[in-house]
Amino acid sequence: MAVTLYTSRVVLNTLGIDDYGIFNVVGGIIAMFAFMNNAMASATQRYLTFELGRKDFGQLHKVFCTSIHIHALIAFIIFILAETIGLWFLNTQMTIPAERMEAALWVYQFAILSCIVMLMSVPYNATIIAHEKMSAFAYISILEVILKLLIVYVLILFEFDKLKLYAILMFGVQLLTRIVYGLYCSKNFPETKYQKIWDKGLFKEMTGFAGWSLFGNLAAVAFSQGLNILLNMFFNPAINAARGIAVQVQAAIQSFCGSFQTALNPQITKTYAARDLKQMHSLIFASSKYSFFLLLLISLPVLIETKPILAVWLKQVPEHTVSFIRLMICISMIDSIANPLIVSAQATGRIKVYQATIGSILLLIVPISYITLKLGGSPESVFLVHFLVVIIAQITRVWMLRPMISLSIIQYIKSVIGNIASVSALSLILPMFIYVTLPSSPGRFLLVCTLSVLSVGTAVYFIGLGDKERNLISNKLKAITHSNK
Repeated sequence: MAVTLYTSRVVLNTLGIDDYGIFNVVGGIIAMFAFMNNAMASATQRYLTFELGRKDFGQLHKVFCTSIHIHALIAFIIFILAETIGLWFLNTQMTIPAERMEAALWVYQFAILSCIVMLMSVPYNATIIAHEKMSAFAYISILEVILKLLIVYVLILFEFDKLKLYAILMFGVQLLTRIVYGLYCSKNFPETKYQKIWDKGLFKEMTGFAGWSLFGNLAAVAFSQGLNILLNMFFNPAINAARGIAVQVQAAIQSFCGSFQTALNPQITKTYAARDLKQMHSLIFASSKYSFFLLLLISLPVLIETKPILAVWLKQVPEHTVSFIRLMICISMIDSIANPLIVSAQATGRIKVYQATIGSILLLIVPISYITLKLGGSPESVFLVHFLVVIIAQITRVWMLRPMISLSIIQYIKSVIGNIASVSALSLILPMFIYVTLPSSPGRFLLVCTLSVLSVGTAVYFIGLGDKERNLISNKLKAITHSNK
């Protein structure tokens, strides 16, 4: 997280606001085509984890090989779409200065290559998650951030066009990281040894699952890259740079709870496969509230003291960055409690109505935002639309999962919503009081950050945790204290 934030700062300063904005919006075009892969990645993850839960290793190998065939087909389709429709859109519809169009095309082509590499690595990454080998992700992630840190210094050292060089180097990091993931899987998981296995029934079943997942993934692309393109169409690359910074902050903060969710997701699917619904519900509640608490712990100081943090972090702060970051953090709060429900719906395999409904709701974000901007709305208005729609989508998720997994809405409200509302309200009191009453200064900044962390920690311990969880923490602390003595 620290390296991500640091490299974002240096890259922004090295590329400049406009080039940084161009990199984000051009890469977003490829991400729009990659929504097909996101749907298939969900299917691959679900089927691999489900077969592990059933301990059917022969079927597990079939699922892996079938997913390789499907991802190769998706890579070919995306390549054709990107080099035709995508290229036309870049050349005719995007607001890019004429003198930077050549560099934008370089970014575009290397984004396509990165996308293809990512596509073919999905089955390997999904296998690691299904086996819950989180240590592999930890070590490879450390390697990845070190390589990205090296990119920063290469950008400073060489006089080659910075935007072109950045695109090439980012592709290199993507390629090397994916090779490492592949080698790890080949060494540790026998089912990842590829064979030309063709199971027509399994192919049809997995693509059918992915087809209905397409709605949700299309919506995800629409409210991320779609909004990015809308902002470019109505404003300029500087606005995209502001959003790019906000996205970097959001990604860094979400990674803090994302690893926690990645560790729990396979367990949710496996307990459903074993028909242990009581344990499944317990995991959903735990994943939802602890993900929110982790996000609140790291984001509350950023949410309150956004301006001074940006002033220290960045030399150039694009206009609207402060409001963008605050709004995206609020959106991330809702997303953090949505993930366990999404995984639960996928675990059932019965996602036709679920995905059609949730996807349709989320797809409303872009047309409503477009109308808002047409009526003279500010850049911030699209984030407000996004925030309101994801709240509606979350309410709908809970209601739809009630019959799918026998989920008690009352228990969910009590265990998740009530907990996070109480913890959030109490956590805000002290840091907000200091923020409002004291003038801006380094002393206030440090005090607000310290009180934010202490307030969240205290509220979570006394309100967010149950008796069993508090006893577990107390026993761990006693054990650590005793060992130190």
